[in-house]
Amino acid sequence: MAFLTLSEVRSRARSNRSFGLESRDILEEQFDSFKSYKTYDIFLSHAFLDAKAIDGLKVVLEEAGFSVYVDWHEDSHLERGKVTKETALVIRERMKSCRTLIFAMTQNSHESRWMLWELGYFDGYKNKVAILPLTERRDDNFNGQEFISLYPLVEIYGDSFYINNPFESIENWINE
Repeated sequence: MAFLTLSEVRSRARSNRSFGLESRDILEEQFDSFKSYKTYDIFLSHAFLDAKAIDGLKVVLEEAGFSVYVDWHEDSHLERGKVTKETALVIRERMKSCRTLIFAMTQNSHESRWMLWELGYFDGYKNKVAILPLTERRDDNFNGQEFISLYPLVEIYGDSFYINNPFESIENWINE
């Protein structure tokens, strides 16, 4: 078993640029097509400082067959840099439309104003949270904050994702 690396997901983000569209154009196009009643397999909690890596991780997860909510893709109008009741309301509603929360953990995670709030809310609401470390090398050890050990880790084996505790495919975990 191994973890995804930051370089792998950043590379996928770069290779996903199609037809010369810039990120902002892609975001505006996705926002225009967003439907409030849409449901997702995964709410991807992350630090915005990792935007390039998260863009690539979203691609990787979608190629694996999962629907993925990333706030600045679908709700680019939100001001994630500020903690407001309005933003919290929208994020809560989006979490209710997701089956699971994947907490994309990097060195930047502690800088996020929202990640811990999202984790706590989703855990209390649906109790379906897993941690996906993005490391420098696939075989790196992962040591998160002590509360992180409460949740299973997402690991990769070949091209498939698994939950490590208990060991099962991510598809089974999402669908149970």
